[in-house]
Amino acid sequence: MSEAGTSGAEATGTEESAQTGDRPDGQLEALLDQGEAQQFRQRWQSIQVTFVDEPRQSVEEADALVNEVMTRLTKTFQEERQSLEAQLDTEDVSTEDMRVALKRYRSFFERLLST
Repeated sequence: MSEAGTSGAEATGTEESAQTGDRPDGQLEALLDQGEAQQFRQRWQSIQVTFVDEPRQSVEEADALVNEVMTRLTKTFQEERQSLEAQLDTEDVSTEDMRVALKRYRSFFERLLST
């Protein structure tokens, strides 16, 4: 318990929202924007359709698409991590700034585990 009588979990909101990220509806923030995700899904559908006539080509295209999605996710995670690190790289970082950073790390962590 802290001096104010709240536990660390209560102070950072981990008990009520550890599994929910930062969205009030309890959903984790998407890793890709809707348009980009939809394009990947459409490409996946096309790959599946061509399997009957061109199974080898379909598997090769599936491999390439999965690799592309993984590369895009890696870039997203790198950008998020850099943003979080930059926030903490200032001399005048307050406890509130660190609390917000911890919430962002928690959300990021939950997004990683949800993939």
